[in-house]
Amino acid sequence: MPISDYPFTIMAPGHPARPMLPVRIFNPATGKFVNSLGLIDTGADECAIPAQYANILGHNLSSGAVKQINTGNGATNAYAHTTRIDILGLNGSMGVVHTINDTPIDFMPNLGVILLGANNFLSRFILTIDYPSQKFSIKLP
Repeated sequence: MPISDYPFTIMAPGHPARPMLPVRIFNPATGKFVNSLGLIDTGADECAIPAQYANILGHNLSSGAVKQINTGNGATNAYAHTTRIDILGLNGSMGVVHTINDTPIDFMPNLGVILLGANNFLSRFILTIDYPSQKFSIKLP
C-alpha cells in the first residue's frame, strides 16, 4: 500500500503546492461515491468533507450527528455520517490501494476541500512530508 514520493498538488494558479491524496469517499448505504483530492491536514482532528457532497453521496445532511466545530474561520456545525474512504493510487490510475471502512466524516458547510485529519485517518499511517522537495509518502506501520 505504500505511496512514496507523491508530488504535491497545485489546485489553482497562484496557490501553493500542497500534500493532496487522491481518495474516494463512498457511502456504503447507497453505493454512491465521490472521487476527489483530500488535503493531508495534520492540524485537523477529524476528516471533514464539504457539505454539498452529502446529497451526492445520498446522505441527508441534517440527519447526521451534529457537533459544533471550531475552525480558523470560527465556529460552525458539522454533521457526521459514516463512510468508507478509499485511497487511490497515483492520479487515481492504480485503483484502490487501501480502504478504511466505517469511518465517520464531518460534513461541513463552507468547506472547500476534503480534509484528511489525524484521529480517524492519519493516525493509521506513517506519514513523511518533504516540503523542500514538495513530496510526501504514506504507509502502514
